[in-house]
Amino acid sequence: VQLQASGGGLVQPGGSLRLSCAVSGFTLSSVTIGWFRQAPGKEREFVAGISRSGSSTQVSDSLGGRFAISRDNAKNTVYLQMNSLIPEDTAAYYCAAAYRSAYISTSSSSYDYWGQGTLVTVSS
Repeated sequence: VQLQASGGGLVQPGGSLRLSCAVSGFTLSSVTIGWFRQAPGKEREFVAGISRSGSSTQVSDSLGGRFAISRDNAKNTVYLQMNSLIPEDTAAYYCAAAYRSAYISTSSSSYDYWGQGTLVTVSS
């Protein structure tokens, strides 16, 4: 079971990035996928999640509607679209998979497998 996060980089404030989480060893219909982020000196926080069925998504209210999560079943990949980026979005972004629940959890302890993270830096 592997999750490979990619798409991070340096972007100017107001810009956009799309992160990808490619999964192998299981199908997206068997797991809930979550995106989390961790800034230096801060705790890991929930960003967005998508249910096993793909019919339910959740994005952290603190993001003000700037982020969206989606998936491509054919590519076994989940995406995090990030728009109107601000310096406070600078963090390492991780995708994770949860087998134990069909529902989206905002708690990192609910997730069983984690990707290696991709770094997003928002700076002029």
